[in-house]
Amino acid sequence: MPAISLQPLDLVRAYLAAYAARDLAAIEPLFAEAITLRDWKIRVVGKAAALAETRKNFEAAQHLQIDVLAAYERAGGAAAELKIVVDRRDTLYVVDVFDFDAKGRIAAIRAYLGRGDELADG
Repeated sequence: MPAISLQPLDLVRAYLAAYAARDLAAIEPLFAEAITLRDWKIRVVGKAAALAETRKNFEAAQHLQIDVLAAYERAGGAAAELKIVVDRRDTLYVVDVFDFDAKGRIAAIRAYLGRGDELADG
């Protein structure tokens, strides 16, 4: 497979747009063969397992809205602070940390659940 020529933050935005669109076909070429996905519930290794986990997430949600609140780039990776609204009712604040391989593909995504800036009730 040829190398991806996108800049790191453009690759992150392309991935997030495809994820929000629930477009597995657009995500597949962005993933490295040995990708690792990890979040607060799961850890999977390998492209097939990562695509299966992504498909499972898509099947569990009819609508996804992803807003990038901030994005940062470093050598070999990037991070994005996200506000994700699932099915127009559940809001998640997440930081995704991305690593890229030598061909510019996503080699790892580590997702960390956070919270918004709203004051807590009470």
